[in-house]
Amino acid sequence: MPLRRRHNHPRPRRLQRDGLSPLLAVPNVSEGRDHTTLDAIGRAFETGGARLLDRHEDPDHHRAVFTLAGEPGTLAQAVLAGAREAIARIDLTRHVGGHPRVGAIDVAPIVYLDRGARGAAIAEALVLADGLGREGLPVYLYGALAGGRTRAELRRGGPEALIGRTAPDFGPPRLHPTAGAVLVSAREPLVAFNVELAAPATLEDARAIAALIREGGAEGLPGVRAIGVQLGHAAQVSTNVEDHRAATPADVVAAVRRHAPVAAAELVALAPEAALRGLPEDVPLRGRATIEERLGAGPR
Repeated sequence: MPLRRRHNHPRPRRLQRDGLSPLLAVPNVSEGRDHTTLDAIGRAFETGGARLLDRHEDPDHHRAVFTLAGEPGTLAQAVLAGAREAIARIDLTRHVGGHPRVGAIDVAPIVYLDRGARGAAIAEALVLADGLGREGLPVYLYGALAGGRTRAELRRGGPEALIGRTAPDFGPPRLHPTAGAVLVSAREPLVAFNVELAAPATLEDARAIAALIREGGAEGLPGVRAIGVQLGHAAQVSTNVEDHRAATPADVVAAVRRHAPVAAAELVALAPEAALRGLPEDVPLRGRATIEERLGAGPR
């Protein structure tokens, strides 16, 4: 089985002021194999002023997901510090991995944990988008900041197709030569949740199941985005559960099981504690970690 690492970080003090929850940032970078590069990017996020809550890296997807916490007015600058390191170290023209992507810093959402922080998250995301544009990256907004435009729409066809059909919201009207483009939004927490199919399931099986269960599919789960990918050892249905109150990871497992046996599941980055309730005990879950645990806030 290929090596997947989750880097645990000491529990931070509560980042809370005037009764407001902290903001999170969840930058995804197109590097999942070079630990020296990932260590340098992580240090840059921290030096820039964020607290690094989690790092999840995957050599098959060739991708790493960082979860950062910080206060409004400081978090965007911390993300920019790590982005500069990623731009300097990641060459997208040499990248080969299983996950769709448009940039070295592929997505950089700002996440709010309660509705009261939504405005602060939107402001922080727009500051971040402007800053990334000034670093030479074409920036595309998605989600609520772009009328509901999705990541999948923007990634379709890769970075060259994106820049050819749609003008960026910030930054230059051309791709960075090695770092591509970047997608930015402000959103609530989502759950990045992968389901590994048992042998002899194939990549074609995973793609067919993903098409059925994603929102808009014949058996579509609300707010679920899904693709089928091939790992070194198995086929996988890779999902984003965008609203765990409408559909949960347990619902994803049940939907996949209607079509193929499930070998295991994997959590990528941190999830709200409530999202993980009801998962079947006979499905091993790799990488279980919650936002509440890492913030020291306890279950909500």
